[in-house]
Amino acid sequence: MQNQALGLAEAIARLAPADVVIKRVKWRPVFDRLPSALKVPWMLDPSSDAVEPDPGARWPDVWIGTGRATLPLSAAVKRRSAGRTFVVQTQDPRWRTDDFDLVVAPEHDGLSGPNVVSIIGSPHRVTATRLVSEAAAFPQLAALPRPRVAVLVGGRSRAHDLPEAHAGRLAGRIAAAIGTAGGSAMVTFSRRTPDAAKAAMTAALTALPGTIWDGSGKNPYFAFLHFADHVIVTEDSANMAAEAASTGRPVHVLPMTAVKAAPKFERLHGALRSHGATRPFDGRLDAWSYPPLDETARAAREIVARLA
Repeated sequence: MQNQALGLAEAIARLAPADVVIKRVKWRPVFDRLPSALKVPWMLDPSSDAVEPDPGARWPDVWIGTGRATLPLSAAVKRRSAGRTFVVQTQDPRWRTDDFDLVVAPEHDGLSGPNVVSIIGSPHRVTATRLVSEAAAFPQLAALPRPRVAVLVGGRSRAHDLPEAHAGRLAGRIAAAIGTAGGSAMVTFSRRTPDAAKAAMTAALTALPGTIWDGSGKNPYFAFLHFADHVIVTEDSANMAAEAASTGRPVHVLPMTAVKAAPKFERLHGALRSHGATRPFDGRLDAWSYPPLDETARAAREIVARLA
């Protein structure tokens, strides 16, 4: 969630001079399950950052809130700043949208209104400039055999799962495709990846040229996207799919085990396919091209225009 808010803030800062300040918040456990409409700032956990300016300081020009925890704070900032602050909420707030100046919502949520901007996926921090900058810390990846394939693995969620046997089968297909092409693998797992699935995929992919990130040291995620000729991503993560689509590289989508129907994910993947970014992984590394998805910048332009 922080990357969504920060990515949008950074995109605004690329269009207009801005200082970006991160505020992390959480509610005291006793108040956390209250409906958002009943929460007020004094209920925040003491570990939270202060959300009001210091005495004598001005309110920010723009406030970007992401996630359920920020909803009552975003509404409070709009009131208490007396309109000084332009309040943006990302994701579908499931809340009165007129409590915010703008809602940047995923297109697949189906939210609409005069103060709603719908984008494919969610805001993120992936830009060509950032990928080049982050890649500088991993020069060894440039020497890997091509095609270099970034493999982005998610895991268990409300709609999807990754059982050990299924993970092993997927990894076998990936290994066969990369081996046939004479390429290399750059693999990273999510915090949601079950340990058994991670072990099964690691066992199947470890013989390939490349690297499997074990979670220690600097995160190579952006570097993987920079050096990749192809991206293979599991279907469970809207963030990873949209970020991969912003690179312009072919994005191959891996099927997960369905836990329950997920029409929102189906709409998202339909939009990514319509854009030309993604195709279901068919065991081959076919190449294709498309305009890199740049939805975060589009949302930032809308915010700057409305501020003006």
